[in-house]
Amino acid sequence: MSEPEKRIIVITGTPGVGKTSASRSLALKLKAAPIHLGELIERERLFSGSDEKRGSLIAEMEKVRERVRQIISSSEQRDIIVEGHFAVDVLPCEMVHRVFVLRRNLEELKGILMRRGFEGEKLWENLSAEILDVCLWDAVKLCGVGKVCEVDATGRCIEKVVEEVISILEGEKECKVGKIDWLGELEAEGKLDLYLKHM
Repeated sequence: MSEPEKRIIVITGTPGVGKTSASRSLALKLKAAPIHLGELIERERLFSGSDEKRGSLIAEMEKVRERVRQIISSSEQRDIIVEGHFAVDVLPCEMVHRVFVLRRNLEELKGILMRRGFEGEKLWENLSAEILDVCLWDAVKLCGVGKVCEVDATGRCIEKVVEEVISILEGEKECKVGKIDWLGELEAEGKLDLYLKHM
């Protein structure tokens, strides 16, 4: 009897949308092996230096890709969750079962990032990435619209976000992209100019 094929689930999104909390909770519910890219890069020193301006490490992508594949191939779990804002760049699309792009309303995201100490250019760079759907379109470009699912985390506890992810994985709910329009929402609320002047 052949072994069941591994199911690689990617969780991505802008910083502050809840990727790490959601992937930890999902891993527990699915009894999956989680790979948190930020932690892996720091722990195993898979970086070439640091970006002082952004306050982040500069990942050595080839080393990260190789290490993630090693972890996947040696894992005994069927489900493996790869989490990080650049997670779609780490694996070839054919290995990926589903990509979940978590989204969060701009006002809520701004509050979360400011509480984490984001300010100035770093704050607005991340808010701009969310407004312009950067993580979503990177995922669609690399994996195709059929594998990418958008999940709105706005005003929801992590448990509800994870429930939606599981219901999509089980085929109870449709996997869709293009349902969120932060630009349209900001325009309707009269806040678009405030955000655009920082972009």
